[in-house]
Amino acid sequence: MEQTIKKTATSIQWGIIGCGNVTEVKSGPAFNKVSNSSLEAVMRRDASLAEDYAKRHAVPKWYSHGNDLINDPEVNAIYIATPPKQHEEYAIAAMQAGKPVYVEKPMALDLAACRRMEQVSKETGVKLVVAHYRRALPLFIRVKELLDQQAIGDIRFARISLLQPDQSAMIAKTGTNWRVDPALAGAGLFYDLAPHQLDLLIHFLGKPTSSIGLAVNQAGLYTAEDLVVGVAQLPNQVLFNGTWCFTTPEGKEEDFFEIQGSTGSLRFAVFAHALTIERNGIIETEKFDPPQHIQQPMIEKIVQYFLGNAGNPCSASDAIQSMEMMEQFAYGTNQTSK
Repeated sequence: MEQTIKKTATSIQWGIIGCGNVTEVKSGPAFNKVSNSSLEAVMRRDASLAEDYAKRHAVPKWYSHGNDLINDPEVNAIYIATPPKQHEEYAIAAMQAGKPVYVEKPMALDLAACRRMEQVSKETGVKLVVAHYRRALPLFIRVKELLDQQAIGDIRFARISLLQPDQSAMIAKTGTNWRVDPALAGAGLFYDLAPHQLDLLIHFLGKPTSSIGLAVNQAGLYTAEDLVVGVAQLPNQVLFNGTWCFTTPEGKEEDFFEIQGSTGSLRFAVFAHALTIERNGIIETEKFDPPQHIQQPMIEKIVQYFLGNAGNPCSASDAIQSMEMMEQFAYGTNQTSK
């Protein structure tokens, strides 16, 4: 049985492990803007950078060792925003210390690590949430609503195309470019960006019954794959295909997600904020204002979940489903849902 924060607690007091670039705007400030939530401590291996982050964001404490933050008695929940290699170690340490975890995507370095994290959550009863936060944004809530209403009829197929040049502005920049080092990230940019897309695909249309793919490194700019293609069969005989290329020429970028139904279609970009709805020959466009801190809607849901007032907005089991697809696409394995 899952544990909730102590009955006497009325707020979530967060500690961040890995206060790098992703936490500057996307997530970090949101912890102090959500009701019943505060950011109490941050950790980075470089103590001077941890101190700098804490002072700029008015965080009371900073550490250079993850276990010191985990064992801080004034911290009762942990957000892990390190490269994927460290996700498993820190998540398990936090759960064994009785502190619920919010971990960045991809959930871990590989599928086996994800499953070990899930098992520890089950064994300890400590809550675990994965940062597939786009499912909490208004655009994607609207897509789910339309699909649940069968607004475009019976679903026929879905497809994703993410084409980006090597120096794409979409790709987060770090000094060492760890996102293209499989030893730190599990794979390349596909593992960094596709989790958002494939999580939404499964959230919208269900877990695949089978999937297979191919991945290659064409440009040789780094050791990870730079081109991935995948196909899958979803429930109700819906078919899916996806292409991810990270060496597309400038001016040929594409961020495209289409769901085609028997009476219409939905088209949108996963990394933008507009939806095109085509029904019975009529085309409508709906636009959505992004939140200042893109993870804030998800963090609001997580706080309520940790306090025992709501369900898990993205469980380990949810995240493992998209991780399975990524491994099948990137490594060419074909698995059928058990």
